Amino acid sequence: MSKRSVNPQARRRARRTLLQALYAWQMTAAELGELGSHFASSDEMRKGDTEYFLACLQGVVNSVADLDPLFAPYLDRTIAQLDGVERAILRAGAYELRERIDVPVRVVIDEWVELAKGFGATESFRYVNGVLDRVARDVRKAEFADR
Repeated sequence: MSKRSVNPQARRRARRTLLQALYAWQMTAAELGELGSHFASSDEMRKGDTEYFLACLQGVVNSVADLDPLFAPYLDRTIAQLDGVERAILRAGAYELRERIDVPVRVVIDEWVELAKGFGATESFRYVNGVLDRVARDVRKAEFADR
């Protein structure tokens, strides 16, 4: 079985769209299938990794109850008090760190920090970086043991 080559730009578009879809889901509680279809057919996803987007969207939405406790101990406020963008980023980042071990820790953190810079509050990227780094140390212990 051959490994599919990863297009970093397509993945970046998938993550950006994932952020938008998760934010919309958090605000409206829209049905997952409808949300996935809507965002998968967006202009942004025309050159994006649709398969990755849909898998991550389903994974995050279906496992929020398992994801939130991964980063909750590292917050300075409750999850409900987080800005919607930060909450979506932390959920998606935690999901990728826990479930997508094919993606290196640095890539996951860097990608979500960049999205926090673009969509989050002024200093939220620093907050996201710190929280996801701690989550990574918890869920990917083997990668940190080699350092």
